[in-house]
Amino acid sequence: MTAELVRGQNHPLTRTRLEIRISAGDPVIAGATLGDEDGRVAGPERVAHPAAPHLPGLEVPQQAAADHRLAVDLEALPEGVHRVTVLLALPTGVGGPSRFGTVAAPFVAVTGLDGTALVSFTITGLDTESAVTALELYRRLGAWKVRAVGQGYADGLAAMLRDQGLPQAAELAATVQEAVTRGMARTIAPPPRTPGDGTRVRTAAGLPPGEPGPAPRPQPPAAPAPPEARPPQQQAQSGSPVDYRHPGRARTAPPPPPPQASPPEPGRPPQPVAGDASGWTMDERLYNQVWGMFEDLARSVAAYRSAVDFADSRQEQELERVLSDPRSRIGGAGDEARAAAGAKHTALVDRARAVLDRDLAQLTAESEVVEPALPPAFAGWASPVWHGYRVPMEIPMAMRLGDLHLPERPELRIPMLVRLPLERGLWIDGGRSRSGPDHALGSDGLRRAAVETAVAHAARLLAVHPAGEFTVHVLDPAGSATASLAPLLESGVLLEPPAAGAAGVTAVLSRLTQRVDLVQMAVRGGAPDALPPDLDTGEQLLLVNDFPHGFDDRAVTQLRYLADEGPSVGVHLMMVADREDAREYGPVLDPLWRSLLRITPVPDDHLADPWVGHAWTYEPALAPAGSRVLVQVLRQVAEARRAYGR
Repeated sequence: MTAELVRGQNHPLTRTRLEIRISAGDPVIAGATLGDEDGRVAGPERVAHPAAPHLPGLEVPQQAAADHRLAVDLEALPEGVHRVTVLLALPTGVGGPSRFGTVAAPFVAVTGLDGTALVSFTITGLDTESAVTALELYRRLGAWKVRAVGQGYADGLAAMLRDQGLPQAAELAATVQEAVTRGMARTIAPPPRTPGDGTRVRTAAGLPPGEPGPAPRPQPPAAPAPPEARPPQQQAQSGSPVDYRHPGRARTAPPPPPPQASPPEPGRPPQPVAGDASGWTMDERLYNQVWGMFEDLARSVAAYRSAVDFADSRQEQELERVLSDPRSRIGGAGDEARAAAGAKHTALVDRARAVLDRDLAQLTAESEVVEPALPPAFAGWASPVWHGYRVPMEIPMAMRLGDLHLPERPELRIPMLVRLPLERGLWIDGGRSRSGPDHALGSDGLRRAAVETAVAHAARLLAVHPAGEFTVHVLDPAGSATASLAPLLESGVLLEPPAAGAAGVTAVLSRLTQRVDLVQMAVRGGAPDALPPDLDTGEQLLLVNDFPHGFDDRAVTQLRYLADEGPSVGVHLMMVADREDAREYGPVLDPLWRSLLRITPVPDDHLADPWVGHAWTYEPALAPAGSRVLVQVLRQVAEARRAYGR
């Protein structure tokens, strides 16, 4: 039975290999310190945080997230450590909440490796604090206990570290926040949650009764109001809306309830069903189902890796005990002990792999059902759904940017779906990939592939919006991307040719920055009717090629402005650039890179999930080689635009 602690209460720990699970309504930083008998921390080397997540016997996440798992092995802690203190802090400088009083009360649970909850603690009563000591594991008379602390600090992470006797508290706090800022720039944003979220437990294939299955996934958000009750996409702060809705959009009636899988036959896994998540529409159900698969895979692989780490640690400890005993070095006792340790290690790893394979098989079966059911906005370019494509009358809730996979099962691909309208711009990195097989492409080939990736994403954005509701502008100062831009040029979806030269770049940037200024003033002033009648209030995408070549300081400043302020008023930025080419700008452009979601034209393991922080390999969503699907779809988009007179 789980012990629910209140502030100041303690409870004995019966296990030494533990997980500490943290759940909060908004992204938080999680870390831990190793202290002596008095709770004092000797130095930064005794603090586990996102910039240094691994210490002996302790591992913390590498990024801010709404859910965390910390791994603790009390037997592997350094000598002299008597206290493990778990810390939480709000990230600064990323636009999130600045105090715990405005977020949901953090929930902390200490569990065994099998998921069995030992104690739990809900941290309530916080107000102006931006950092909090959640709980501590401490040694008393040779036994370990856990105490619920819940001590908040209004002065933030630095004050909390200073309170534990760390003289370099301010410097370390700055290092942690900088690491988190960099990490959040590469994290895939999770779907929004509501306070009423529940859980849905997936039944695993071949799971014996009573055996714990994969971690339950959070239930998707509660169904929103019917379309006629929903607010417009852009709402003026003082009351009057700026209406971005297309006049021809249809009103839909409430859909039927989601399909239910039939009960499985005894001894056989349940048959997956496309759209078995909750949601108002089938698209919303599929979106939530894909995110549920994403989380299931992340947590299943995390459990497998944790079990393998435990097996490795246990084998090392057993071998160390054998080698430390001189008697084991004589005769066959040492060989027998080493063989026994190896056999235990193999058994533990095999058992963990069997559980992982069970979960992967179930997720693979679900993927085979879900992928063919995805609508165009979610489907890959090779999907047959594009052959029956028609220009939509509604903006979808999300679109596909590519696929994600992990090395444990590379062939199991999870669609990478991002919400619409885009909350962040996109940066297609044309530089060298850290892990992708780009050696054969060369620098010119990578740049060409980056532009082709940008064209594929721009084509999808055009295809999933109603006619005339999305406009693409292209900056190509040197005219070097004409061949790669061919699908946009041949189809006629561009209202004007790509801007080249200094004059063309200046004209487009000035026009878009002026649009952002005008719409912002109208929204803030509550006067949307004052906008010029010829102003296009539809969504705009600026595709920038070969940055920073051909861009002066004023153009760079305007691009930074569009990246920061544009998304809130429907102007989005897509950069095709190699960061190394902008070295002469120094740190001036760092905020620009951080504000954009970095994706690559070749497979690369640079994206992190918001649950456990795996490094996921991303592959862009591109049309099959030799396919004309992009041009065919874009021609329909151009024809529909002309029919609507836009």
